Amino acid sequence: MDTSKHAVVVGAGLVGALWTVFLARRGYRVDVYERRPDMRRAGYSGGRSINLAMSVRGWAAVEKAGIRERIERVAIPMPGRMMHDLNGQLTFQPYGKEGQAIYSVSRGGLNLELLNIADAYENVHFHFEHRCVDVDLERPFITFEDLRTGEHKTVEAPLIFGADGAFSAVRYALQRTDRFNYAQHYIEHGYKELSIPPGPDGRHQMEPHALHIWPRKQFMLIALPNADGSFTCTLFLPFEGETAFEHLTTDEAVLDFFQHFFPDAVPLMPTLLEDFRHNPTSSLVTTRCYPWQWQGRILLIGDAAHAIVPFYGQGMNAGFEDCTILDRMYDEYGGDWARILPDFSAQRKKDGDAILELALRNFIEMRDLVADPKFLLRKKIAARLHERYPEFLPVYSMVSFSNIPYHIALREEDRQNELFERILALPDIEQKWDSAEVEQVFLEWWRQRQAEGNGALAAATTHVFYSS
Repeated sequence: MDTSKHAVVVGAGLVGALWTVFLARRGYRVDVYERRPDMRRAGYSGGRSINLAMSVRGWAAVEKAGIRERIERVAIPMPGRMMHDLNGQLTFQPYGKEGQAIYSVSRGGLNLELLNIADAYENVHFHFEHRCVDVDLERPFITFEDLRTGEHKTVEAPLIFGADGAFSAVRYALQRTDRFNYAQHYIEHGYKELSIPPGPDGRHQMEPHALHIWPRKQFMLIALPNADGSFTCTLFLPFEGETAFEHLTTDEAVLDFFQHFFPDAVPLMPTLLEDFRHNPTSSLVTTRCYPWQWQGRILLIGDAAHAIVPFYGQGMNAGFEDCTILDRMYDEYGGDWARILPDFSAQRKKDGDAILELALRNFIEMRDLVADPKFLLRKKIAARLHERYPEFLPVYSMVSFSNIPYHIALREEDRQNELFERILALPDIEQKWDSAEVEQVFLEWWRQRQAEGNGALAAATTHVFYSS
């Protein structure tokens, strides 16, 4: 091991812990500073966490880090959505082809696993309850406050990775530099974590291999399975308005709300009122910033660079993909961080912006469109076209089941929206959704794309999809 190689990682969350594993495998001495206590000792009790959906991008990262088998132990495959209507009727909507699934993982459980994996390296040192208070942008130093003693300590940091989340202290230091662009936006909805415990036999009380959604137009409830037989539920609801958190201030109001909108869930949630009272109502923020790096020695990754809302299940996956791309660039640039960091920042920025937009759009799909007959028909037509023409990928498959760059997926969504506007406008489309007429509209659209110079894109996306 080359002991002269040293990196500081700020943040021991999911992305920080995984990136620490990548660096340790490269022989770096890594000091990881985290504001929170060590969750392995403090215990993880949830209460403010949305379960995660691991997809291809996330799996690619943990596989490259050599830890896929350990992560698979705590993951549950979800090949589709299970929709719950107001009468409790269920409808299953597959996410992709047979054999394709996203995977439910507990945020806390995964973080614990990653911390243990990283800590097994002798060249990794964790410093918990240390808050970043200053980043010296002129010299390679960073200062932390020990929250237990109040002592400030300044450490040498020739290479800093800010993986400290949406409210990153490292990013805040960069925000004070000239020509650094930054914007944050809160959506009108908040979220509250609830739970469905295992049944009397210790098993799941609903189908475990599905992401359950109760779509109710402007709001929704979701539930993801856990390995212990429980479900982690999340209510997404506006803070203010006609139907909003501001009105759910008493047990009676909460119970009336759930019995009206989610009647089949209530009998499964014996701790509903207790969970609602004690678990916080949390906000949802998106951030955009640029550049993500400073002078080839400081880099923002994960939510510190591109915090998004959770509605495409890509927050963790995007952060993990940051690690995959950086690790690949390390080989391509011979470990020259002065080149890697600026190029990563420049290349990855457009993908961060794209998945932010895709996630906001998918919220509308999850809470509203999934119950719309036209939307369901579109999904059915798209699946058939992909079966007939494998080079045509539905955008969800691009995002969740491939490593196709997010900015390409966003561009394709706009183009596919044009295609399905034409198809769904055909007379009696409900009866002839699988007809030659539909196929002809598709082929005309596809030829137009090729004429515009997108034939190479089709080939490239097919290659990436099947090799991922």
